[in-house]
Amino acid sequence: MTKYFKAIILFFIIANNSFGQVTVGLLQHNAGTLDDGYVLFAPIGNTSTYLIDKCGEKVQTWPSTYKPGQSCYILPDGTLLRAGNTNNTTFSAGGKGGIIEKIDWSGTVTWSYIISSATECQHHDIKALPNGNVLAIVWESKTNTQAIAEGRNPALTTTTVWSEKIIEIQPVGATGGNIIWEWYLWDHLVQDFDNTKSNYGTISSSPQLININYNASPNATTGQDWIHMNSIDYNASLDQILLSSHSFDEIWIIDHSTSTAQAASHTGGNSNKGGDLLYRWGNPQAYNNGTVSDQKFFGQHDANWIESGLPHQNEIMIFNNGNGRPGGNYSTVEIINPPVVGYSYTNTLPYLPTSTSWIYNNGNSNSIYAQNISGSQQLSNGNVLICEGPSGIFREVNTAGTTLWKYVNPVSSTGIITQGSNPIQNLAFRCRFYPSNYAGFISNSLNPTGIIENSNTNSSNCSLALSINSSIINQNTVKVYLNPTNQFLHIELGNNKATNLQIKIIDNLGRTIYNNTELGQLNLYSINISEYPNGIYVVMCEVENSLITTKIMIE
Repeated sequence: MTKYFKAIILFFIIANNSFGQVTVGLLQHNAGTLDDGYVLFAPIGNTSTYLIDKCGEKVQTWPSTYKPGQSCYILPDGTLLRAGNTNNTTFSAGGKGGIIEKIDWSGTVTWSYIISSATECQHHDIKALPNGNVLAIVWESKTNTQAIAEGRNPALTTTTVWSEKIIEIQPVGATGGNIIWEWYLWDHLVQDFDNTKSNYGTISSSPQLININYNASPNATTGQDWIHMNSIDYNASLDQILLSSHSFDEIWIIDHSTSTAQAASHTGGNSNKGGDLLYRWGNPQAYNNGTVSDQKFFGQHDANWIESGLPHQNEIMIFNNGNGRPGGNYSTVEIINPPVVGYSYTNTLPYLPTSTSWIYNNGNSNSIYAQNISGSQQLSNGNVLICEGPSGIFREVNTAGTTLWKYVNPVSSTGIITQGSNPIQNLAFRCRFYPSNYAGFISNSLNPTGIIENSNTNSSNCSLALSINSSIINQNTVKVYLNPTNQFLHIELGNNKATNLQIKIIDNLGRTIYNNTELGQLNLYSINISEYPNGIYVVMCEVENSLITTKIMIE
């Protein structure tokens, strides 16, 4: 495959008479309806991370010493960013991690950073920032004395209580890092139990704060892990962080534009609200503004902003697990559109919107229930990639909710699952899609190397074919300049006047920030890039099914 571009035409032939029952790997493939690209996942019971194509064939595998802890991502330079499980014995709840690694395409660990001790432990999710730093969710242990001092009900307080913090790590060397920004949940508490404490207040009029007694329990497990954050995302345009609290059945947004000192206060930053919650949604009971009938989320996971340029851009997608949903347990994928103006959110309580923008499996029309983990992601063609974590099922559905692609993780805690057997312990925290033109693939080979499972399956009937024109445009035919630049980017076609010239600019997080088709007959096109942040970008120019891809520096 060319290092620049791979357009995939996929074919699927059902062959039940040729093979035995297919229980893992590729189960369904609707040709011509899928988004072109690759799916990344890290089986929870295994130390390897896999990248597969839509035919279920491996194109890349990264080894690690650690099982996942829990999420993983491919960075724009092709490096795998992955959290690992260090088996911390103090923090024993689900989702624990403890180490963050960067692993290059050859499988070499180029950076690792440990956050695992008797007082703190990274868990669940991490997020790469445009500046190369990494955000991490970290448990921090508080004694019952500390918790009671903050107004927690002693009758509902275990020996230790785990709070949460968000840290921004600047990687240094092979194993080092500088913590350059921190946010502590403990700085933003409210309670109406003990009026002798400084944070005593009215919960219903303090939605920007977190009730230390909500979801409090004397149970040794749930009493400790009373927040249980399970996802983190970042919006560069707003400079805000999106968090998911499983135990509160809510998503939260906080301001990242603050200094660490401001993040510990109630003022400062773009919003001038310091580290207080800017927005929350999913369960207004958590701030005494609703009843059980107002609850929307039930143990949700994977809250993420939808990228610009995609359908429902800048809205928020959530995998709503539905554990404890009134009327019966079932899972939905939901999109909401928070009412944001500038850097602030409409303060109508309960927080708006009153309903979702889009929902999949409403009323359990597709009979899907994943009680924990799991995730979802919108794709460029409007489809949605869904991971049903406990069963290790990945599926791509269209906007009508029809399943177009289905794959079952064939890797369990004991190894590769035998084809035809009932897959067990093949959990996956989530899966992530990367388009074939993703910046991280430009300098790396993605040749299919066969299926993961050790047997013949339907994927042998699913073929890949290149549709790229053999006359690839080269640097002598199309010129992209100035480089570096700080105001205009020029694209010159020479003698190749084209009716249709598609130009894309992709940032270092893989987001398409410019996408336009020029319909004229010009030789020279100029794009104003003066408002783009400094950094490295990928420019892709496609003319009549031929393509050139190059990197530029904006400074």
